[in-house]
Amino acid sequence: MAWNEPGGNRNDNDPWGTGGGRGGNDQGPPDLDEALKKGLDKLNRMLGGKGGNSGNSGGGKSSGGGGFGAILAVVAILAVGYVIFQSFYTVDEQERAVVLRFGEYNRTENPGLRFKVPLIDNVTKVRVTNVRSAESSGQMLTQDENLVTVDLQVQYRVSNAEAYVLNVRDSNQALAFATDSALRHEVGSSSLDDVLTEGRAELAIRIEQRLQNFLRDYGAGLDVVRVNVESTQPPSAVQDSFREVQRAREDEQRLKEEAETYRNKIVPEARGQAQRLIEEANAYKQEVIERARGETARFKQLLAVYEAAPVVTRERMYLQAVENVLSNSSKILVDTESSGNMMYLPLDRLTQNRLPANSSQSSGNSNNAQQVDIQALTDQVLQEVQSRQNANIRRSR
Repeated sequence: MAWNEPGGNRNDNDPWGTGGGRGGNDQGPPDLDEALKKGLDKLNRMLGGKGGNSGNSGGGKSSGGGGFGAILAVVAILAVGYVIFQSFYTVDEQERAVVLRFGEYNRTENPGLRFKVPLIDNVTKVRVTNVRSAESSGQMLTQDENLVTVDLQVQYRVSNAEAYVLNVRDSNQALAFATDSALRHEVGSSSLDDVLTEGRAELAIRIEQRLQNFLRDYGAGLDVVRVNVESTQPPSAVQDSFREVQRAREDEQRLKEEAETYRNKIVPEARGQAQRLIEEANAYKQEVIERARGETARFKQLLAVYEAAPVVTRERMYLQAVENVLSNSSKILVDTESSGNMMYLPLDRLTQNRLPANSSQSSGNSNNAQQVDIQALTDQVLQEVQSRQNANIRRSR
């Protein structure tokens, strides 16, 4: 017969162990409280206690003792887990960990999984690779007693985690005070023109150097990466006048650049002309020297010929000299055989009288108007010579 067959028969094959009779235990799932109690009893026995039994006469007292021991065991397990959890920590690649033991510096940990003693060691993680920024602004006096407003940005990073955590209570506030001090010192040592115009870059460099010295003296563990002077402005009451001054300076700079451009154009040309004149002078010098040398050599050769035949050479030299002189003259002298007089022909006047006719015939060409008909001029000279010879013959008769 099956275990759950209806009827009055008793069946002890109940899978929950409750029996099949109606007068026995309830037919249902096991009691959770009972299962928990059994588990606590087993844990108590494992820890050295005595397991309780609800069927005994003293079961109430022993059961109370077992429950207290179980609570202590759970608390001990939780405490051990918490201690183990708090004993290990992780340091990121961008961080360094400063470990204090009983409030005293112990070590600085690098990135990785690290161990600490719980409740004894105190760990402070500091980012040392990222670049941070801080801004500062203020109105201050310059060296020439003018007010100026300066906006400044400081980029920095942590260089020493130990000094950053231990030496200064608030490193960011110390940086702000040091920045303000360096800014006022450098602006107070500069003129208004330097701060507002050309000296801004140098001002930023000087502020960076002074600020780094301050932080090094404080032992703040910070390194200044860069200082940027974002803006420098005069007071609002004088901004218009300052803009006028700025425009005048821009005009001055523009004129200087134009003058420099003109200078760069003229100076090379002048140098080229000077070099050309020098080269021409050197060429003329060399020409004169060579001509003098040639004339000297010619004179020596002529001297040798003169020494050999003085009379012939002297006459030849005379004729050549007269030929050279008369070749540049527009006058003609004719020696007639009939008398000892020298006939003079004004060739320049004859040329002038001939030029208008030639110019009228060749008015279309300016070059041809200036030329002389040599053949006609020759005929006119011959006719003039013939007429004068005839006149001299008649007078001689």
